[in-house]
Amino acid sequence: MARYEHTAGATGRTPQNWPTDSTVALDHFHATLLMFAHPKCPCTRASLEELNRLLTHCQGQVTTHILFFTPEDAATDWTQTGLWQSARAIPGLRVEADLGGRQAARFGAETSGYVVLYDPRGELLFHGGVTAARGHAGDNTGETAIAALLGARQAETERTPVFGCTLQNPERASQFGVEACIKP
Repeated sequence: MARYEHTAGATGRTPQNWPTDSTVALDHFHATLLMFAHPKCPCTRASLEELNRLLTHCQGQVTTHILFFTPEDAATDWTQTGLWQSARAIPGLRVEADLGGRQAARFGAETSGYVVLYDPRGELLFHGGVTAARGHAGDNTGETAIAALLGARQAETERTPVFGCTLQNPERASQFGVEACIKP
């Protein structure tokens, strides 16, 4: 089990510049952070806790969105899970559905909990996860790096592993729900 907890999820190619065809608007005055999540991934609860902690310490420094993967054929309430409700309770966090995972694909997100941070010019500052293992909240390199970047300090890294469940396998995720996120 410990080996699985520390096995990083897949990442795609994250663009160095903000995709011009993104439906999410880049903030030209503050950094923009996006988190991609599967609404039925139990690992993502820890990522949400870390995001909440980060936003508490970095208020007013970043515009933040969480995009929940939603299958094309899903019922309108498919994403309305406890994770969605928890995200809505985080002050300043914009909660959105990502129909068909289109935005996730644009930003190279393949794993729930994947975060990208862009500066106001649309240049990539950071990409990766904000937990040290699957489902484990607590101090981690990703959160530390983002906090440093938002505070105009040098970050130790610009990329971290992401620990979560797949976003880009909608057939498995929509058919099996939570089981899609549990040990293969």
